[in-house]
Amino acid sequence: MKLHLFILLFSSFLFAQTEYPKDYFRSPLDIPMQLSGNFGELRPNHFHAGFDLKTMQKEGLNVYAVADGYVSRIKISTFGNGKTLYVTHANGYTSVYGHLQRAVDSIENFIKKTHYKEQSFEIEMYLKPGELVVKKGQLIALSGNTGASEGPHLHFEFRDNITEYIINPMLFGFDKLMKDTKKPMFSGIYVYPLDEATTVNQSKRPLLLNLVLQKDGTYTADKVVANGKIGFGINTFDYDDVSFNKNGVYKVQSFYNGTPNFGYQFDTYSFDEMRYVNALIDYSRYKKTQQRVQKLFMKNPFKLSIIKTGKSNGVLVAEPNLTALYRIEVSDFYGNKTTVSIPVKYDVLPAIIAQEPVLSKYLVKASKDCNFEKENMSVFFPAGTFYDDFYLNFDVTNDTLFLHDDTVPAHSNFTISIDDKKFTEAQREKLFIGSVGGGKIGYNATSRKGNVFTTKVKTLGKFALVLDTVPPVVSIAKPIEGKWISDKKTIQFTISDGLSGIKSYNGYLNGKWALFEYDNKTKKITHNFSDGIVAEGVNELKIIVMDNLGNSTIFETRFFRSQKP
Repeated sequence: MKLHLFILLFSSFLFAQTEYPKDYFRSPLDIPMQLSGNFGELRPNHFHAGFDLKTMQKEGLNVYAVADGYVSRIKISTFGNGKTLYVTHANGYTSVYGHLQRAVDSIENFIKKTHYKEQSFEIEMYLKPGELVVKKGQLIALSGNTGASEGPHLHFEFRDNITEYIINPMLFGFDKLMKDTKKPMFSGIYVYPLDEATTVNQSKRPLLLNLVLQKDGTYTADKVVANGKIGFGINTFDYDDVSFNKNGVYKVQSFYNGTPNFGYQFDTYSFDEMRYVNALIDYSRYKKTQQRVQKLFMKNPFKLSIIKTGKSNGVLVAEPNLTALYRIEVSDFYGNKTTVSIPVKYDVLPAIIAQEPVLSKYLVKASKDCNFEKENMSVFFPAGTFYDDFYLNFDVTNDTLFLHDDTVPAHSNFTISIDDKKFTEAQREKLFIGSVGGGKIGYNATSRKGNVFTTKVKTLGKFALVLDTVPPVVSIAKPIEGKWISDKKTIQFTISDGLSGIKSYNGYLNGKWALFEYDNKTKKITHNFSDGIVAEGVNELKIIVMDNLGNSTIFETRFFRSQKP
């Protein structure tokens, strides 16, 4: 009776929910809601912060305010959510609308004036109550494909006004706008030996377990025969009845002999926790196979608030005379649930599959500062840079720093320093520490003190000093020099830089700054003649593009245009 009561109390504590208003907000679109991405979905270096709403594979759909409020923030970026509006509501929450094509009416006019005032495409504004008031159902924008979007859709999310935590839109009644009768699915169950002494099913390496569907709709996995510390991981996804694509699951809970062992539920979390997705998943497997296996254990605890576990942190210990049952349940927001049961038994069997060989002699302790030096290069890892201890491959060869590879995730910045003894003083003004490999060069913001160059990065790999004296390239598909282009609504150029990357660009029409919008995906900048900067008749156009090392290109041309109908 005491154990039963403990389980009930523990389960209630795990996922107690705040009460959110269910009928306060409407949909931001006037088409049926379909998801191309849901809340909490596992993404590169982050959990998804909201819904990705399908827009029929096109741009320009009406986007509406989901409730009364005021536009409290506007951010126009070439990355991330692109063109984004934030609307603060009186009930304590803010709605967010991302990847927009543009805002409309007074909001768009305000944005356009700010572009010209700040003479920048990328802008961020915080507004006061009363400046841009909106009503529930008011058209505020058109959907688009700006920023890091991989196709036309609307990114939509909710945030708490005080904590700025992001909140699952389903909690606000958005579950009523969709139908979901489908259970989540497992595409893989893995068992992990968690120390050198442990063998699992005669393996020293993680193993994929076979699953057998039972008549009641549950699954049973292969028996796990082990000695020592073990953990489990799952590859899982969910479908709904209307979206026809794989989404993330809402809730994961494991039980050991009926007692809750490890679980998480995607209700709300902070942006500061986003990068812990790399600790939750088997990151090495993801980098090698693109499969995101979610670990149901923590070898070293990390501060992801959605995880609820006991003292064991999900780690099981197979000991003599043990016969146990491990159960995993995955659920969607609608309560559809899939269960797999895994028998666990203790036995000492000889290992057939050996551990992966350790090729390095450099041990990095995650809880301690670590510094490594060779020749003219060094790296410093502050305590807490990594989630777990590991053996680091570290070497310097042919002026290149070999710093393991991107199969071990870093949670925070570490510092790389290179003492240059090769380049001239003039050349040092054009040097940066680049990420090199795979035929590509990645720019890292680099500081210099004398001959020593320093950068802070979050990804392991290969690094070297890169000399950049090459200016950016500006091109146009069809030259307009000396031509009449009265029938054109816009003018467009491609700008690119193959080394340090573009830092800034500016366009000028007849000596006046002109807004050119930048699309990072296509590397194109576009000016819309409706801005009213273009003159009647002859126009002188100048475009100045600068890279991160100060190399610049000036493109100039002359064209003619009539504004008369």
